[in-house]
Amino acid sequence: MTTNDMSHSITHRTIEAVFRIESPKLIAGLARMVRDVGVAEELSQDALVIALEQWPESGIPDNPGAWLMATAKHRALDRLRRGKMLERKHNELGYEIEAQQEDSAQAVETAMDDDIGDDLLRLMFTACHPVLSTEARVALTLRLLGGLTTLEIARAFLVPEPTVAQRIVRAKRTLTEARVPFEVPHADERAERLASVLGVIYLIFNEGYSATSGEEWMRPALCEDALRLGRVLAELTPDEPEVHGLVALMEIQASRAGARINAAGEPILLPDQDRALWDQLLIRRGLAALERAQSLGGALGPYALQAAIAACHARALRAAETDWARIAALYDALTQLSPSPVVELNRAVAFAMAFGPAAGLEIVEALTSEPTLKHYHLLPSVRADFLAKLGRHEEAREEFERAAALARNARERKLLLQRAAEMSDRGPSPAH
Repeated sequence: MTTNDMSHSITHRTIEAVFRIESPKLIAGLARMVRDVGVAEELSQDALVIALEQWPESGIPDNPGAWLMATAKHRALDRLRRGKMLERKHNELGYEIEAQQEDSAQAVETAMDDDIGDDLLRLMFTACHPVLSTEARVALTLRLLGGLTTLEIARAFLVPEPTVAQRIVRAKRTLTEARVPFEVPHADERAERLASVLGVIYLIFNEGYSATSGEEWMRPALCEDALRLGRVLAELTPDEPEVHGLVALMEIQASRAGARINAAGEPILLPDQDRALWDQLLIRRGLAALERAQSLGGALGPYALQAAIAACHARALRAAETDWARIAALYDALTQLSPSPVVELNRAVAFAMAFGPAAGLEIVEALTSEPTLKHYHLLPSVRADFLAKLGRHEEAREEFERAAALARNARERKLLLQRAAEMSDRGPSPAH
């Protein structure tokens, strides 16, 4: 590969990284202009293609996000003209739009303002419209606002990738055919969409906190997007306890970000983290949000319960001081409220820490036949950890290797293989 080819390759990777960060904002801003999320996504992709053609020669602009938005808006205006959509916008909005002027897009945007003034949140509520199934709402919003690939979404849902791809295509088509307005719903309609909106925000956060695939274990930009959306939503719905519960959970989880990887970008598990690196400001904000949720009567909401679990870790100055018995009790409550195989797996970890690895292993063994966990790498990973603590090193090695084979994240796979090697070094397991 020549030096010029290498330079172009680096530029292309940079462009793709920039686009991943900027695409949700592009799609949200464009959707406010054209009132069609499918068209908005196509326009953002057009801008990416143009960037890939021009930037290797002209260089990356000082403000690449603004460049992409301006380019996409020009394409949008061209499309509006060709489809004679500007005339319809004129009739809908009740004032004249000059198609030849750059400020025409701004005029459309200004006229479409509502009580939030946040394009991303507006897009989220639109994508979570009741005309779509819950699965379609979550998948579409993750795609449009989270910038996630269909594979990443599929792994978050533990469903096949083609299933997610079909949901997204059908969801966009349904929104277009149903002429769903691009707006935040009024208060009487907002409640019915709130649960799926919260679910989407949390899935975006989780993808940033522990990336399902790729080379890096964390994607901080996704965590930041989810936190920002959660905070805005909390301002919009100040009396909704579960909104504050979710914000509390994300704030506390995000506080650990600086301690979760070493200088080489390798994962550091919770018991081994330097708690002095935890962000105390985020912890305080999280505890305050949790207190707000509890004061509103939401102590037993699913996000508030998870936030209370996170708070147990945040309050412990050392790993050994963690109140695992309380965490196990909180997981019992969460299992009663929102039963799922993943929650049950987390409950197993808490029980192992509180009452010994045998107690955790008993719960995990009951999950080994669960179909939705068949390809979930954390099931054999957790089982391996319990087996290792019980001295069953050969079985633990096999489970760590199975977990590594299922893991799609490179950093996580490396960590699991290291754990497997450690089991080999400890020799054969004792008879049991």
